Amino acid sequence: MILLSDFYESVFGCKAYKIALDAGCTCPNRDGSKGTGGCIFCGGNGSGDFVPSRSLPVRAQVEEARTRISAKLCGRSGKRRGKLVAYFQNFSSTYGNPDALEEKFIEALGCDDVVGLAVATRPDCLGDDILSRLARMSEDTFVQIELGLQTSNERTGRLINRCYTDDDFSDAVLRIKRAAPKIHVVAHVIFGLPGEGEKDMMGTVDFVSGSGADGIKLTELYVIRGTGICAMYEGRKFEVLSKDEYFRLLSLALRRLPETMVVHRLTGDPPRKSLVAPLWASDKKRIMGESMAIAVKIMDETFKFP
Repeated sequence: MILLSDFYESVFGCKAYKIALDAGCTCPNRDGSKGTGGCIFCGGNGSGDFVPSRSLPVRAQVEEARTRISAKLCGRSGKRRGKLVAYFQNFSSTYGNPDALEEKFIEALGCDDVVGLAVATRPDCLGDDILSRLARMSEDTFVQIELGLQTSNERTGRLINRCYTDDDFSDAVLRIKRAAPKIHVVAHVIFGLPGEGEKDMMGTVDFVSGSGADGIKLTELYVIRGTGICAMYEGRKFEVLSKDEYFRLLSLALRRLPETMVVHRLTGDPPRKSLVAPLWASDKKRIMGESMAIAVKIMDETFKFP
């Protein structure tokens, strides 16, 4: 496996940081095309709790997001030491008018220090038109498409109101790679979904590893107030993972990944104000440090020569 920081440095020749932006989209399982209410774990902001207001022009969103990470971007010296990847994060950022979306993507790429584009979406929201535009853009710049999978267990997929199948995911990866081999494809995976055990979660990791995806995002399930999963949790329909159990599962998962798989995330980043459980997930700095230590240890073990 390869850690994201190392991967981005190999691509851009320097540190690069993702900044969350809003393309103004929704999802087909929110607007009634496939369902309503969205995935039951997804909050009102479509998993984009830290994005600037969608009412702002893209350039203004970039500047606001840049300000949020200025400490990381500039360090104590005040000198810029890294570049930016424009990340259209919340809801399904390819679900809309292709002309308007392309215009927003290009506007973001035209901002100072922005060297790449990342687009989060669903595998069933990649029509030929928007995919061909992203493919053309990938010829001149770094493009990353992040696809929600969450689980390869179809029963769980129905429970969480995902409204697409594993075949949809596999087909999306195949279509992206056929259209533009340079596009970096990332799969989102959640550990601790209701009813899932270790076998289910490791099965999902194996599914991603064999799908042709280039990267993976791993996160614990966290319960946000006002979501469907919150009602289930408060009704004692399931228990969230303890920190120790999540880290145990994370260790198992990382050891199963191919050497070339890029690990984009090791833990979640829930909004503290609306977090119901697990409360340990709110200590972002500590959890990120502990999860990174696990990843580094596994990498040292993997590449240790006698």
